[in-house]
Amino acid sequence: MKGRTIILDHIGGREAAARMVDGRLDDLLIDDDSQPRPGAIFRAICDRPLKGQGGMMVRLPDGQTGFLRQGKGLRPGQPILTQVTGYAEDGKAVPLTNRILFKSRYAIVTPGAPGINLSRQVEDEEERARILAIGHAEMEGAEHGLILRSSCDGAGEEEIAEDIAAMLALAEAVTGDAEGTDPEALTDGDGPHVLAWRDWTDRAEVVTKPGGFAQLGVLDEIDGIGRAEVPIGEGTMVVEATRALVAVDVNTGGDTSPAAALKANLAAARALPRALRLRGLGGQIVVDFAPMSKAHRRQVEQSLRAAFKSDGIETSLVGWTTMGLFEMQRKRERLPMRSLLATVQE
Repeated sequence: MKGRTIILDHIGGREAAARMVDGRLDDLLIDDDSQPRPGAIFRAICDRPLKGQGGMMVRLPDGQTGFLRQGKGLRPGQPILTQVTGYAEDGKAVPLTNRILFKSRYAIVTPGAPGINLSRQVEDEEERARILAIGHAEMEGAEHGLILRSSCDGAGEEEIAEDIAAMLALAEAVTGDAEGTDPEALTDGDGPHVLAWRDWTDRAEVVTKPGGFAQLGVLDEIDGIGRAEVPIGEGTMVVEATRALVAVDVNTGGDTSPAAALKANLAAARALPRALRLRGLGGQIVVDFAPMSKAHRRQVEQSLRAAFKSDGIETSLVGWTTMGLFEMQRKRERLPMRSLLATVQE
């Protein structure tokens, strides 16, 4: 099955979305109700500052606790608008930010950050002028800022305008409800089907018929997510999550040629974003590449940077350690898929 296909379905009674590229699972989203969704907005109540960290612990609805990294100038008891930035590790508070974004397929409205900006990925000057004109018309008189996404390129004027208007109305409604003495959930965050529409913007066939996961091979592909071994074609790669970090081990397998290590490492670099994305893994990641000369490290690092550039999850490539390991830090935007699938299959 060639090309891109987006399948909207349910698994274990939960909403789910899958993206297949040339018959291979490229991304998978499954809803979870054990934690607030990333993107959910709360009116939180400041509780206590964390000295030395510059953060603030806040109270959320239903007795939940959040951690706001930007706590400067806040005082206990103060209400503040916050947005969930990712999933909390076991026993930790919900990660929050006070830099609220209202994000949709074409537009991102930015309260507190005025101005209208357009993605640099839109390069044609005439198209840039067209899109910016739509943005200025819809945002006339508004106090908030606007970011126009690359998906605006080639989109219809009415579609873009409606998207901006919807996000602007939501922003005004939520920011107008910032004051209050009790914590309150103001938005829920987007589920898998909306996220697929919002973020998977490349041209694709969309399948919404129930049972699509089974008919189009998604369930068969999901079986491989629970395994540590990742097929890369050249050599072998193993991805294992521990409590402290994610360990990635790359080996040449049975190839003993002089170029075996470089080939395996380049293949692993290209495959790593997909492997982490499908497994929902983030935090500290350490890669033990197959032994190679220091002269080849730059080539492998360039391949890593190119691979992660098109990945939707923020990943910081830190660099090489003294022992020759490669370190990176990845945002925890998703729950580990292995544990999530275990709850779905119960």
